[in-house]
Amino acid sequence: MIVYLLCFILFLVGLFGVLTKRNVIKIVIGLSIMEFSIFLFFALIGYIDEGLAPIIVQNISSTKFVDPLPQAMVLTAIVIGLATNSMLLAIAIRLYKKYNTFDIRKINSLKG
Repeated sequence: MIVYLLCFILFLVGLFGVLTKRNVIKIVIGLSIMEFSIFLFFALIGYIDEGLAPIIVQNISSTKFVDPLPQAMVLTAIVIGLATNSMLLAIAIRLYKKYNTFDIRKINSLKG
């Protein structure tokens, strides 16, 4: 139970970074922290204590298997998150080339 609470705290740390920081790069880092906390949460959902890999063999006496679906979802989400972060960093670089700053307040005040 404490691990789920730590995932929630990690999510709140990322949310705090997104809401309070004015630097575009720091906002992207906050979003990445939020994503990784969700990935960790999904991986923990499928974990079972003393569970085995979901490979069925005839000599296994235990029926406790780890659920592979959350792990597959996390792998897919990691690829999507990588593409999202790449796009956000490309936008940040274009903003820096145009306005010569990463500060959102200065970019917002230029209006042009």
